[in-house]
Amino acid sequence: MGKGTVVLAYSGGLDTSICIPLLKEEYGYDRVVTVAADVGQRREEIAIAEEKGKKLADRHYTVDLIDPFVDRCLMPSIKANGLYEGYPMGTSLARPVIAEAVVEIAKKEGANAVAHGCTGKGNDQLRFDVVFRAAGLDVVAPIRERNMTREWEIGYAKEHGIPIPVDKEKPWSIDENLWSRSIEGGKLEDPAFHPPEEIYAWTVSPLAAPDEPQMLTITFEAGIPVALDGKRMKGADLIRTVNQIAGRHGIGRNDMMENRVLGIKAREIYEHPAATVLLAAHADLERFVLTREEFAFKQSVDAKWAQLAYYGLIYEPLWDALNAFIDTTQKRVNGTVDLRLFKGSVVVLGRSSPDSFYSIDVVSFDSTTIDQTDAIGFSRYYGLQARMVRKKSFK
Repeated sequence: MGKGTVVLAYSGGLDTSICIPLLKEEYGYDRVVTVAADVGQRREEIAIAEEKGKKLADRHYTVDLIDPFVDRCLMPSIKANGLYEGYPMGTSLARPVIAEAVVEIAKKEGANAVAHGCTGKGNDQLRFDVVFRAAGLDVVAPIRERNMTREWEIGYAKEHGIPIPVDKEKPWSIDENLWSRSIEGGKLEDPAFHPPEEIYAWTVSPLAAPDEPQMLTITFEAGIPVALDGKRMKGADLIRTVNQIAGRHGIGRNDMMENRVLGIKAREIYEHPAATVLLAAHADLERFVLTREEFAFKQSVDAKWAQLAYYGLIYEPLWDALNAFIDTTQKRVNGTVDLRLFKGSVVVLGRSSPDSFYSIDVVSFDSTTIDQTDAIGFSRYYGLQARMVRKKSFK
């Protein structure tokens, strides 16, 4: 008698596909149930995962997580200006909601173990594990536990008749969701290698982008984008539309050296057109309406929020506290931002908000609302301590 049922987080890619026979042949499970999550990736990707899951596994589920992903992950990320080391996070935001869906299926199937196809060098293993272990389930990770190489995996897949979308010449590892697309592996692991244009799917090269710019207006309510060019849209629809528009203008490519959770430095290439545009618009509007002290403190909060999100530590009590503070600041982040998209660049042209305390009358050089002589006394004491220290030091 075998070990019963194991539920596998399934993408349809090489790593998770070879896990299906491995979990039976090498781990002794009687049944392998696969769960593919729709988090907004292209429909053909979902179709491939569903077809392969039904063919290779004992039972397959495809779960629609687009709305939870948008509401619980992407909108909070916009409010938190979700950047890790300068780029918009995407994969890290999706993993917890996928892991929670796998846990629910495991309970439904009566499984006592869950599995994933993550390597022992990346971040995703930790993001999945933290959710799985919180649910009290055993975690099986064949790729990590057997120290597998990409080349060995490709050979194993061919031996078992598993169709795979990669080969030894183009062994790209690709992850995609509504917010971002990441590409890594193969020759891309050489930081000096120039990535071929073929790896990109969402964006054109800025050099090939249209010669005419395109203007957009994004409307925000409580820090959340709710309309594009005056047309109200659901979050997922708005993101898809901006992805298409910005991608045509070559916006949202990142080729960077990234510090992973384990301390490994890795080259990562990303496409995130809508994320680039929406985060730029949000950050500008936020700067317009927040006070100096709010803005300064929120920058440190945003940085910590991004770190916890990148690490996948969504059950950390601090996570809830950070989100509570961020939500408070977003009550006044209402208004519109006008942008110009042109050959890979996003430029803010203007912004307006009913909740900004900005006053042309106060700031204008032509206004006498503020008596400039009032600043004389303030200026006399400004930097006083530093002057006193310098005076004492130079004696």
